[in-house]
Amino acid sequence: MSEFKMRGVMKVINNTVQITDKFQKREFVLNEPDEKYPQDISFQLTQNNCEKLDQIAEGQEVEVCFRIRGREYQGKYFNNLEAWRVDAIEGAKMPEPAIAVGDANDTDADLPF
Repeated sequence: MSEFKMRGVMKVINNTVQITDKFQKREFVLNEPDEKYPQDISFQLTQNNCEKLDQIAEGQEVEVCFRIRGREYQGKYFNNLEAWRVDAIEGAKMPEPAIAVGDANDTDADLPF
């Protein structure tokens, strides 16, 4: 089975959800900052891997290793991005906030639009 890697900024970390007595999952959203079209990508961790997010914070840059999983249920097909490793990027800079219109450092603040 193919494995993939993706880097991005942790946007959302959900709590672990106990689905059955023997199965639990934890979902999270990674923001892949693309210059033109940023993407929010949803992943899930299952079973003992759920605790891999305990040391990760929202806003932190991470690298996720994952597999694409698919299944059929009652004639419909579903895909999941199942993460199996989440690592914080050491020394990564946090994203800079966007400059607000009218900011003192904004050179175009006098434009009427």
